[in-house]
Amino acid sequence: MDEKVKVARLSIASNTLLTAGKLTAGVAMNSVGVISEAIHSGLDLVAALIAYFSVLQSSRPADDRHLYGHGKFENVAAIVEALLIIGAGIMIIVEALPRLTDPHQVHALGWGALVMGVSAALNLVVSTVLMRTGRRTGSPALEADAWHLRTDVYTSAGVLTGIVIIHFTGLYILDPLIAIAVSLLIFKAAIDLLRGSLGSIVDVRLSDDEEAAIQRILSSYSSNFVQFHDLRTRRAGPDRYVDLHLVVPRCQSIAAVHELCDRIEADLQENMSGTSVLIHTEPCRPVGGDCLVCTVNIAVYRREEPSCHECDGHAHAAGQKSETDG
Repeated sequence: MDEKVKVARLSIASNTLLTAGKLTAGVAMNSVGVISEAIHSGLDLVAALIAYFSVLQSSRPADDRHLYGHGKFENVAAIVEALLIIGAGIMIIVEALPRLTDPHQVHALGWGALVMGVSAALNLVVSTVLMRTGRRTGSPALEADAWHLRTDVYTSAGVLTGIVIIHFTGLYILDPLIAIAVSLLIFKAAIDLLRGSLGSIVDVRLSDDEEAAIQRILSSYSSNFVQFHDLRTRRAGPDRYVDLHLVVPRCQSIAAVHELCDRIEADLQENMSGTSVLIHTEPCRPVGGDCLVCTVNIAVYRREEPSCHECDGHAHAAGQKSETDG
Protein backbone atom coordinates (compact mmCIF):
# COMPACT_ATOMS: atom_id res chain seq x y z
CA MET A 1 0.00 0.00 0.00
CA ASP A 2 1.22 3.51 -0.83
CA GLU A 3 2.79 5.35 2.13
CA LYS A 4 0.59 8.40 1.62
CA VAL A 5 -2.55 6.26 1.72
CA LYS A 6 -1.42 4.63 4.97
CA VAL A 7 -0.88 7.89 6.83
CA ALA A 8 -4.12 9.32 5.43
CA ARG A 9 -5.96 6.36 6.95
CA LEU A 10 -4.16 6.97 10.25
CA SER A 11 -5.51 10.53 10.25
CA ILE A 12 -9.07 9.29 9.64
CA ALA A 13 -8.85 6.84 12.54
CA SER A 14 -7.43 9.36 15.02
CA ASN A 15 -9.92 12.10 14.08
CA THR A 16 -12.86 9.70 14.44
CA LEU A 17 -11.74 8.78 17.95
CA LEU A 18 -11.08 12.36 19.02
CA THR A 19 -14.32 13.77 17.62
CA ALA A 20 -16.37 11.23 19.54
CA GLY A 21 -14.41 11.78 22.75
CA LYS A 22 -14.52 15.58 22.64
CA LEU A 23 -18.20 15.74 21.77
CA THR A 24 -19.11 13.41 24.62
CA ALA A 25 -16.98 15.37 27.08
CA GLY A 26 -18.24 18.76 25.87
CA VAL A 27 -21.91 17.83 26.24
CA ALA A 28 -21.30 16.32 29.68
CA MET A 29 -19.40 19.43 30.80
CA ASN A 30 -21.73 21.96 29.15
CA SER A 31 -18.54 23.57 27.83
CA VAL A 32 -18.66 25.56 24.60
CA GLY A 33 -14.86 25.48 24.56
CA VAL A 34 -14.74 21.69 24.50
CA ILE A 35 -17.67 21.48 22.08
CA SER A 36 -15.84 23.91 19.80
CA GLU A 37 -12.92 21.51 19.87
CA ALA A 38 -15.27 18.67 18.95
CA ILE A 39 -16.52 20.70 15.97
CA HIS A 40 -12.94 21.37 14.97
CA SER A 41 -12.07 17.68 15.17
CA GLY A 42 -15.23 16.77 13.26
CA LEU A 43 -14.21 19.00 10.39
CA ASP A 44 -10.70 17.61 10.67
CA LEU A 45 -12.28 14.21 10.11
CA VAL A 46 -14.02 15.47 6.98
CA ALA A 47 -10.73 17.01 5.86
CA ALA A 48 -8.92 13.73 6.50
CA LEU A 49 -11.45 11.91 4.32
CA ILE A 50 -10.98 14.49 1.56
CA ALA A 51 -7.20 14.16 1.86
CA TYR A 52 -7.47 10.38 1.66
CA PHE A 53 -9.53 10.38 -1.53
CA SER A 54 -7.42 13.14 -3.11
CA VAL A 55 -4.25 11.14 -2.44
CA LEU A 56 -5.84 8.13 -4.11
CA GLN A 57 -6.87 10.26 -7.08
CA SER A 58 -3.55 12.07 -7.49
CA SER A 59 -1.63 8.79 -7.56
CA ARG A 60 -3.41 7.73 -10.75
CA PRO A 61 -1.24 7.87 -13.87
CA ALA A 62 -1.85 10.36 -16.67
CA ASP A 63 -4.69 9.51 -19.04
CA ASP A 64 -6.20 10.85 -22.26
CA ARG A 65 -8.00 13.67 -20.44
CA HIS A 66 -5.30 14.46 -17.87
CA LEU A 67 -2.07 14.40 -19.83
CA TYR A 68 -0.13 16.01 -16.97
CA GLY A 69 -1.46 13.58 -14.38
CA HIS A 70 -3.85 14.17 -11.49
CA GLY A 71 -1.57 15.99 -9.05
CA LYS A 72 -3.74 19.09 -8.73
CA PHE A 73 -6.50 17.06 -7.13
CA GLU A 74 -4.46 17.41 -3.95
CA ASN A 75 -4.34 21.20 -4.32
CA VAL A 76 -8.11 21.30 -4.76
CA ALA A 77 -8.49 19.10 -1.68
CA ALA A 78 -6.28 21.43 0.35
CA ILE A 79 -8.43 24.41 -0.66
CA VAL A 80 -11.60 22.58 0.37
CA GLU A 81 -9.98 21.69 3.69
CA ALA A 82 -9.08 25.33 4.28
CA LEU A 83 -12.67 26.41 3.59
CA LEU A 84 -13.90 23.79 6.05
CA ILE A 85 -11.57 25.21 8.68
CA ILE A 86 -12.97 28.69 8.10
CA GLY A 87 -16.48 27.29 8.47
CA ALA A 88 -15.52 25.69 11.76
CA GLY A 89 -14.14 28.97 13.05
CA ILE A 90 -17.35 30.80 12.18
CA MET A 91 -19.48 28.16 13.92
CA ILE A 92 -17.37 28.39 17.05
CA ILE A 93 -17.67 32.18 17.23
CA VAL A 94 -21.44 32.06 16.69
CA GLU A 95 -21.74 29.59 19.56
CA ALA A 96 -19.38 31.46 21.89
CA LEU A 97 -20.53 35.08 21.53
CA PRO A 98 -23.82 34.73 23.47
CA ARG A 99 -21.93 33.21 26.40
CA LEU A 100 -19.77 36.29 26.77
CA THR A 101 -22.76 38.07 28.30
CA ASP A 102 -24.30 34.96 29.86
CA PRO A 103 -21.52 32.59 30.96
CA HIS A 104 -22.66 29.03 31.71
CA GLN A 105 -21.25 26.92 34.49
CA VAL A 106 -18.84 24.26 33.27
CA HIS A 107 -19.08 20.77 34.79
CA ALA A 108 -16.86 17.67 34.96
CA LEU A 109 -13.63 19.62 34.58
CA GLY A 110 -11.47 16.58 35.32
CA TRP A 111 -12.93 14.57 32.46
CA GLY A 112 -12.57 17.52 30.12
CA ALA A 113 -8.94 17.99 31.09
CA LEU A 114 -8.26 14.31 30.41
CA VAL A 115 -9.90 14.44 26.97
CA MET A 116 -8.02 17.60 25.98
CA GLY A 117 -4.70 16.20 27.18
CA VAL A 118 -5.13 12.95 25.27
CA SER A 119 -6.27 14.91 22.21
CA ALA A 120 -3.22 17.16 22.22
CA ALA A 121 -0.82 14.23 22.61
CA LEU A 122 -2.45 12.06 19.94
CA ASN A 123 -2.73 14.90 17.43
CA LEU A 124 0.89 15.85 18.00
CA VAL A 125 2.02 12.33 17.08
CA VAL A 126 -0.29 11.97 14.07
CA SER A 127 0.40 15.48 12.73
CA THR A 128 4.14 14.86 12.94
CA VAL A 129 3.79 11.67 10.90
CA LEU A 130 1.57 13.44 8.37
CA MET A 131 3.89 16.43 8.07
CA ARG A 132 7.00 14.32 7.54
CA THR A 133 5.30 12.16 4.94
CA GLY A 134 3.71 15.14 3.21
CA ARG A 135 6.99 17.01 2.91
CA ARG A 136 8.94 13.94 1.84
CA THR A 137 6.42 13.07 -0.87
CA GLY A 138 5.51 16.67 -1.74
CA SER A 139 1.83 16.08 -0.93
CA PRO A 140 -0.12 19.31 -0.26
CA ALA A 141 -3.16 17.32 0.87
CA LEU A 142 -1.21 15.55 3.61
CA GLU A 143 0.53 18.76 4.64
CA ALA A 144 -2.85 20.49 4.89
CA ASP A 145 -4.17 17.65 7.02
CA ALA A 146 -1.07 17.86 9.20
CA TRP A 147 -1.60 21.58 9.77
CA HIS A 148 -5.20 20.89 10.74
CA LEU A 149 -4.08 18.51 13.44
CA ARG A 150 -1.18 20.69 14.54
CA THR A 151 -3.64 23.55 15.03
CA ASP A 152 -5.75 21.13 17.04
CA VAL A 153 -2.76 20.49 19.29
CA TYR A 154 -2.46 24.18 20.11
CA THR A 155 -6.19 24.72 20.57
CA SER A 156 -6.56 21.61 22.74
CA ALA A 157 -3.71 22.84 24.89
CA GLY A 158 -5.46 26.22 25.15
CA VAL A 159 -8.76 24.67 26.18
CA LEU A 160 -6.93 22.47 28.69
CA THR A 161 -5.29 25.54 30.18
CA GLY A 162 -8.68 27.24 30.40
CA ILE A 163 -10.20 24.25 32.16
CA VAL A 164 -7.46 24.32 34.77
CA ILE A 165 -7.88 28.08 35.32
CA ILE A 166 -11.66 27.74 35.59
CA HIS A 167 -11.22 24.96 38.14
CA PHE A 168 -9.16 27.18 40.42
CA THR A 169 -10.81 30.57 39.78
CA GLY A 170 -14.41 29.86 38.81
CA LEU A 171 -14.14 32.38 35.94
CA TYR A 172 -16.58 30.70 33.56
CA ILE A 173 -16.34 33.57 31.09
CA LEU A 174 -12.96 32.12 30.13
CA ASP A 175 -14.80 29.29 28.37
CA PRO A 176 -16.23 31.42 25.50
CA LEU A 177 -13.08 33.56 25.41
CA ILE A 178 -10.95 30.47 24.85
CA ALA A 179 -13.39 29.27 22.19
CA ILE A 180 -13.00 32.56 20.31
CA ALA A 181 -9.23 32.35 20.64
CA VAL A 182 -9.42 28.84 19.16
CA SER A 183 -11.39 30.19 16.20
CA LEU A 184 -8.77 32.86 15.53
CA LEU A 185 -6.04 30.22 15.38
CA ILE A 186 -8.24 28.23 13.03
CA PHE A 187 -8.62 31.24 10.71
CA LYS A 188 -4.84 31.71 10.66
CA ALA A 189 -4.28 28.08 9.65
CA ALA A 190 -6.95 28.34 6.94
CA ILE A 191 -5.43 31.46 5.40
CA ASP A 192 -1.99 29.84 5.26
CA LEU A 193 -3.43 26.75 3.59
CA LEU A 194 -5.37 28.79 1.05
CA ARG A 195 -2.33 30.85 0.15
CA GLY A 196 -0.18 27.80 -0.54
CA SER A 197 -2.80 25.78 -2.41
CA LEU A 198 -4.08 28.64 -4.56
CA GLY A 199 -0.48 29.36 -5.52
CA SER A 200 -0.17 25.90 -7.05
CA ILE A 201 -3.53 26.18 -8.79
CA VAL A 202 -2.43 29.38 -10.56
CA ASP A 203 1.05 27.97 -11.30
CA VAL A 204 3.17 30.05 -8.94
CA ARG A 205 6.82 29.13 -9.40
CA LEU A 206 8.67 26.86 -7.00
CA SER A 207 10.21 28.28 -3.85
CA ASP A 208 13.49 30.20 -3.97
CA ASP A 209 15.29 27.28 -2.31
CA GLU A 210 13.97 24.80 -4.87
CA GLU A 211 14.90 27.01 -7.81
CA ALA A 212 18.34 27.60 -6.33
CA ALA A 213 18.80 23.82 -6.11
CA ILE A 214 17.80 23.48 -9.77
CA GLN A 215 20.28 26.15 -10.81
CA ARG A 216 23.07 24.49 -8.82
CA ILE A 217 22.45 21.21 -10.62
CA LEU A 218 22.41 22.95 -14.00
CA SER A 219 25.62 24.80 -13.18
CA SER A 220 27.37 21.51 -12.44
CA TYR A 221 27.06 20.76 -16.18
CA SER A 222 28.18 24.22 -17.31
CA SER A 223 31.28 22.88 -19.08
CA ASN A 224 28.98 21.05 -21.49
CA PHE A 225 26.79 23.93 -22.65
CA VAL A 226 26.97 27.64 -23.36
CA GLN A 227 24.20 28.87 -21.06
CA PHE A 228 20.62 28.27 -19.98
CA HIS A 229 17.76 30.75 -19.85
CA ASP A 230 13.97 31.02 -19.57
CA LEU A 231 13.89 28.71 -16.56
CA ARG A 232 10.26 28.14 -15.56
CA THR A 233 8.92 26.06 -12.70
CA ARG A 234 5.56 25.18 -11.20
CA ARG A 235 3.94 22.61 -8.95
CA ALA A 236 0.86 20.43 -9.35
CA GLY A 237 0.05 18.53 -6.17
CA PRO A 238 3.11 16.45 -5.29
CA ASP A 239 4.64 16.92 -8.75
CA ARG A 240 7.10 19.57 -9.91
CA TYR A 241 7.47 20.77 -13.49
CA VAL A 242 10.65 22.39 -14.80
CA ASP A 243 11.33 23.66 -18.30
CA LEU A 244 14.21 25.70 -19.67
CA HIS A 245 16.14 26.62 -22.80
CA LEU A 246 19.66 25.20 -23.07
CA VAL A 247 22.16 26.80 -25.46
CA VAL A 248 24.66 24.23 -26.74
CA PRO A 249 27.57 24.34 -29.22
CA ARG A 250 26.06 24.35 -32.68
CA CYS A 251 28.67 21.86 -33.86
CA GLN A 252 27.62 19.20 -31.35
CA SER A 253 25.76 16.19 -32.68
CA ILE A 254 22.12 15.57 -31.84
CA ALA A 255 23.16 12.41 -30.03
CA ALA A 256 25.58 14.29 -27.78
CA VAL A 257 23.03 16.99 -26.95
CA HIS A 258 20.37 14.37 -26.25
CA GLU A 259 22.70 12.49 -23.91
CA LEU A 260 23.50 15.72 -22.05
CA CYS A 261 19.80 16.51 -21.58
CA ASP A 262 19.17 12.98 -20.31
CA ARG A 263 21.90 13.38 -17.70
CA ILE A 264 20.55 16.74 -16.53
CA GLU A 265 16.99 15.40 -16.32
CA ALA A 266 18.09 12.32 -14.38
CA ASP A 267 20.08 14.44 -11.93
CA LEU A 268 17.16 16.79 -11.31
CA GLN A 269 14.75 13.90 -10.82
CA GLU A 270 17.13 12.14 -8.45
CA ASN A 271 17.55 15.22 -6.26
CA MET A 272 13.95 16.44 -6.47
CA SER A 273 11.46 13.59 -6.48
CA GLY A 274 8.39 13.90 -8.67
CA THR A 275 10.05 16.33 -11.07
CA SER A 276 9.18 16.41 -14.76
CA VAL A 277 11.79 18.19 -16.89
CA LEU A 278 11.44 19.63 -20.38
CA ILE A 279 14.57 21.05 -22.05
CA HIS A 280 14.45 23.04 -25.28
CA THR A 281 17.91 23.08 -26.87
CA GLU A 282 19.25 25.89 -29.03
CA PRO A 283 22.51 26.22 -30.99
CA CYS A 284 24.89 28.96 -29.95
CA ARG A 285 24.48 32.08 -32.08
CA PRO A 286 27.65 33.29 -33.80
CA VAL A 287 28.17 36.98 -34.41
CA GLY A 288 29.93 37.88 -37.64
CA GLY A 289 30.55 34.22 -38.40
CA ASP A 290 32.14 33.37 -35.06
CA CYS A 291 30.71 32.11 -31.78
CA LEU A 292 31.69 34.57 -29.06
CA VAL A 293 31.77 31.82 -26.46
CA CYS A 294 33.84 29.10 -28.08
CA THR A 295 35.62 30.96 -30.92
CA VAL A 296 34.35 28.37 -33.41
CA ASN A 297 34.36 29.78 -36.91
CA ILE A 298 31.16 28.37 -38.33
CA ALA A 299 32.08 29.15 -41.93
CA VAL A 300 35.30 27.17 -41.63
CA TYR A 301 33.45 24.25 -40.07
CA ARG A 302 30.95 24.22 -42.89
CA ARG A 303 33.68 24.18 -45.54
CA GLU A 304 35.65 21.43 -43.83
CA GLU A 305 32.54 19.43 -42.84
CA PRO A 306 34.01 18.08 -39.58
CA SER A 307 33.10 14.64 -38.35
CA CYS A 308 30.83 14.22 -35.36
CA HIS A 309 33.61 13.27 -32.97
CA GLU A 310 35.40 16.56 -33.66
CA CYS A 311 32.34 18.53 -32.58
CA ASP A 312 31.44 16.28 -29.66
CA GLY A 313 34.77 16.90 -28.06
CA HIS A 314 34.14 20.62 -27.91
CA ALA A 315 33.30 21.78 -24.36
CA HIS A 316 31.97 25.14 -23.25
CA ALA A 317 32.36 27.09 -20.07
CA ALA A 318 29.00 28.78 -19.44
CA GLY A 319 29.15 32.43 -20.33
CA GLN A 320 32.95 32.39 -20.67
CA LYS A 321 35.18 32.34 -23.72
CA SER A 322 37.06 29.07 -24.14
CA GLU A 323 40.79 29.16 -24.68
CA THR A 324 40.75 26.18 -27.05
CA ASP A 325 39.57 26.08 -30.65
CA GLY A 326 36.34 24.19 -31.30
